[in-house]
Amino acid sequence: MTKRVALVTGATSGIGYEASRMLADLGYRVYAAGRRVERLKPLADTGVTALQMDLTDSASIEKAVGRILQKEKRVDLLVNNAGYGSYGPVEQVSIDEVRRQFEVNLFGLARLTQLVLPAMRRTRRGRIVNTSSMAGRMVTYMGAWYHATKYALEASSDALRMEMRPFGIDVVLIEPGAIATNWGTIAADHLQKVTRKSAYQKAGFRAAAGLRRLYSSRHLTQPTTIAKAIVRASTVRYPRPRYLLGFGAKPLVALHALLPTRAWDYLMVHAKDL
Repeated sequence: MTKRVALVTGATSGIGYEASRMLADLGYRVYAAGRRVERLKPLADTGVTALQMDLTDSASIEKAVGRILQKEKRVDLLVNNAGYGSYGPVEQVSIDEVRRQFEVNLFGLARLTQLVLPAMRRTRRGRIVNTSSMAGRMVTYMGAWYHATKYALEASSDALRMEMRPFGIDVVLIEPGAIATNWGTIAADHLQKVTRKSAYQKAGFRAAAGLRRLYSSRHLTQPTTIAKAIVRASTVRYPRPRYLLGFGAKPLVALHALLPTRAWDYLMVHAKDL
């Protein structure tokens, strides 16, 4: 029996690493992609094929996909997992940083998806699993540009799901809450950096401290839990359009839907002081 071919991005650590390993254990021929290919060596040692891919570089994306298609002639599963969070006030975050966040979280993902879709359509089967976030369903304080990328990913995934229905291709969103990775540290560090010596310094430093407190909690969801959800969404016959899971995700999204806009704004502005 021919093995199904999976491409997983953001596989150097955390969710992508675990999802790659789990899919390989299920018999998939897995191509694990990351910017720093040397960090993929532990996966390569288990039979996973390591690929260098920089989502801010179209040539890098095209080269990686070309390599897979040349050898396998198809991609059955694409897991778009790469992404990062960069917090800061709208006024203070440089447009270059805004562009970079969109390149990684949306544009690179979009180009990669465009490249694998023709092969999926030819076989009239396939699945695309996009790792979004509860951040695509609500907005928190000083997270404008990160949330913008995730809202855009949610919208484009919803549109793609409708477009792919006639071709038998499923499009699924994974929407995690707070996860025990270095995401919170990166976001907090950037928040402090961009607000230092600005009109936003006091609020920014307090918000960064709040992020660090949150991401030091022992209640955070482990990457393996999200990876298991990705694998389930990748393998069940009829996947749900969305999988909202993890620490804080369901209650916060429900609260956002329930509260008036001004009440949510007040809660988010003052959450940094809790």
